[in-house]
This record gives sequence, structure tokens and C-alpha cells, in this order.
Amino acid sequence: MSHSQYLRDLLRPLGIYDLEAPFNGGELDAQGEALDRAMAALEEIQRESSLTTAESWGLEQVARLFLRRPVATQPRPLADALAALLRIGGDSFTLEAINDTILGCGIPAKVEELGAAAVAVSFPGVAGEPPGFGELKRIIEDILPPHLDIQYHFWYLTWAELEDKFSCWRDIEDRDLTWSGLETCVI
Repeated sequence: MSHSQYLRDLLRPLGIYDLEAPFNGGELDAQGEALDRAMAALEEIQRESSLTTAESWGLEQVARLFLRRPVATQPRPLADALAALLRIGGDSFTLEAINDTILGCGIPAKVEELGAAAVAVSFPGVAGEPPGFGELKRIIEDILPPHLDIQYHFWYLTWAELEDKFSCWRDIEDRDLTWSGLETCVI
């Protein structure tokens, strides 16, 4: 319901106003429109001030707080990445905590220990090298402790998967795949 209708409904029981008269109705319409605009602005501010509901400028304002912006481009993945970055604390060096905060890079990532001073970072569900990997790598290296040797593992089509997926070379040629398209055709 618009605020002008709300004001009319509020004043109608008093019975002393002619709510349809140009001078009363026009004033109520003008005040109602001003209240509608104020309410819309307040609703936008309320939406954008929380990571759980923000959709545009609120996310960008939070992203500006960090040295590096997560590579996510859609609002929900960006909000999740920013929330992960905000969770980083002084005790974020356990494997569980690192796997939680590594989501701050902006795409799904997973860290596995390889030894005392080495870890492997993989990107489940992302075939090949993720888009924007240069920036992604800088974000990950900012999150992980600096003394660790970091190995990046990418997901490419294996020969066994190729044989299962395609019965002959003609199937590959019919899809008009480039070499890059073929080696990332894992999903």
C-alpha cells in the first residue's frame, strides 16, 4: 500500500477532512510520494548494509576494505567470499580455518597439507586454470601463511576420462573443440 493511501486510511475515521478534495487529496498525495521515496531509500540502505542481503554497492563498499578484491563477479559468491575474508583472525592457521577463509578468493578452493611446510590448493568444480588466476593466486598467497610452499593443482581431462566420454575422435571433432576446450571438458 502506498503512503498516500495509508494517510487517507488514517484520517478517514476522523470524518473532518474531505480526502478527495484537490487541496486535501493533493497534499496527501505529495506527502505520500515523499514518504514512498524515503521508504525506498531506507529499504535499499537496509538491504545493502548486510552481506547476507547486499546486491550491489554494499558489496563493493565492503570489498574496498580489503587489499585485494575477490574474483567473484556475481553478488552471492562475492558476498560469501567477503564473509570468508572477514572471518580471518589471529587463530586462522589450522587447516579447517584455512579452508574456511580460502573461500575469500572468490571461487571454491580447497587446501590440503602435503607435509610440514607445503600445501596443495585445488579448485573443485573448476576445470583447468580458473579465470583471473593471477589475481586469485595473489589473494590465496595473502591468506595462507607465508612460510608454506604452495602447489596449485588444476583439474584437466585424463586419457581414461577421454576414452569414457568419447567413443571415437569423430565425437571430439563434431564438438569443434580446441585443445584447451578438450582438456577442460571434464564436467
